[in-house]
Amino acid sequence: MVQLSRRQLLTAAGAATVAAGLGACDSSPAEPADLDGKRAGAMDAFKAGDQFKATEPLTFSIMMLSNQGYPYRADWPFFKELTARTNVTLDSIAVPGSDYNQKRSVMVSAGDAPFIIPKTYHPDEEAFIAGGAILPVSDYAELMPHFTEKVARWNLQPNLDGFKAEDGKYYLLPGLHENAWQDYSLAVRTDVLAKLGLTAPQTFDDLTNVLREMKKAHPDVYPLSDRWSTPPQPGANNLLNLIATAHDAHAGWGWTPTHWDAAAGRFVYSGATDQYRQTLVYVNTLVKEGLLDPESFTQTDDIARQKFATGKSFMISANAQTVVNEARKDIAKISGATVAKMILPTGPTGATLPGTTRLENGIMISKKALDSPNFVAMMQFIDWLWYSDAGLMFSKWGIEGQTYTGNVDDGSFKLDPGITWGGINPDAPKNLQVDYGFSNGVFAYGGSTAMLNSQFSDEEKAFQAEMNKRQIRPVAPPAPLSIEEREQVTLWDSALKDHVFQNTLKFALGQRPLSEWDAYVKELEGKNSVQYLDIVNKAYERYKKAHG
Repeated sequence: MVQLSRRQLLTAAGAATVAAGLGACDSSPAEPADLDGKRAGAMDAFKAGDQFKATEPLTFSIMMLSNQGYPYRADWPFFKELTARTNVTLDSIAVPGSDYNQKRSVMVSAGDAPFIIPKTYHPDEEAFIAGGAILPVSDYAELMPHFTEKVARWNLQPNLDGFKAEDGKYYLLPGLHENAWQDYSLAVRTDVLAKLGLTAPQTFDDLTNVLREMKKAHPDVYPLSDRWSTPPQPGANNLLNLIATAHDAHAGWGWTPTHWDAAAGRFVYSGATDQYRQTLVYVNTLVKEGLLDPESFTQTDDIARQKFATGKSFMISANAQTVVNEARKDIAKISGATVAKMILPTGPTGATLPGTTRLENGIMISKKALDSPNFVAMMQFIDWLWYSDAGLMFSKWGIEGQTYTGNVDDGSFKLDPGITWGGINPDAPKNLQVDYGFSNGVFAYGGSTAMLNSQFSDEEKAFQAEMNKRQIRPVAPPAPLSIEEREQVTLWDSALKDHVFQNTLKFALGQRPLSEWDAYVKELEGKNSVQYLDIVNKAYERYKKAHG
């Protein structure tokens, strides 16, 4: 990325300073546990660049999300090779993706969780802090040289600060990206654009005009009929997220209850901002003019895809994989039909991207792990597999000479021609995820921009090159709540969020006129939005005073 994402990199000395800071306590809570007697199997002087290999065979328990697209298999080559390289065997508790969050919550709360609990999205970990079931992982960051080195070199400390609790510690180890990146956009029937003499829209206003021309030529269709909206609520929606982000708002997948108002120097309630209102004005215009299928907010993916496949719509939400694996296959029966992912249109915020995309879902560590004599070895293992270049390459692409050749840094990387993944070698007989267990979302995320680009076709690389030109917006400052404050805002949050989501849908579909916006904001205040913000802003001021 450019601009803010290409800040001057820290020196090696700076890296050491950040590493120390990561492991330190900012507000004098209890000191980390003594690690004497917890180093069995650990490597001495483990440092960034080292291959981790336990000094004795070890087994660590892990919660394993079983993805519907590549269900968990204990005999994947990934596991066999991982043991050969690290002397570690993973004892997997496999859970279907549909049940993962609920199962994780039950197991963690009951103290029955495995040592390693991945695939956790911030701020989900906050629910488990008060009960003491998970470790403040920042206390042990000094055991993870690859993690601390990347945080320093990629200047991710401001992002990581947003994960901290009131005690100045963070309880989730996130995946780390060198730069912000954008995957999701809209896929468009490029043959329809060409036939109508249209070019791909550059702004959301352009998008409206393109949809109008499509509607004029095909009055019996909704040009845009979308997916990824089930269960039917605006909190599970990609399109709202894309539009809101372009307006500097939080909606759909990007919903967060508070929004940082840099000009005012305080947090405001996301669902009551003028930017949120502008987002809904835009969506309502599309619905009112028959440009956006009103069922986009409730229909299943299968129905949305069927409409796209039968020419009843010309645009649909997409990412790099779904364009290749789904959209192109879906329209194969339409003579001459072609589809591509459009460059993400811009809005009032201009050519920018939010800085929040530099951190990924991550890992919680069960407090029980601290009782293990192999605790240090486990942290070294996690550091190598999730944060070292070698570990990331292994979990993403597998075994050099067997599943791939070359390397990502010089552009010589090539997936074996007999293996397919994400549109690469689409006719190959083997699948990297299904048959081998590599590129599994439990392990393979984050990494350098070169690593990210290695998974892309030339078409997607061109998309990413355009996204890389955009300026990265700063992340919000930390405002960690105390346990009591978190309990209080949690009581208010559900009712507030439900009211926002219900009225988002009503405003978007025209079931409630936008002239009632002020009344809606008053309704939020009646549900304690002002008190909610008072707590958050006091937490922000408190943290700023204590930690600068």
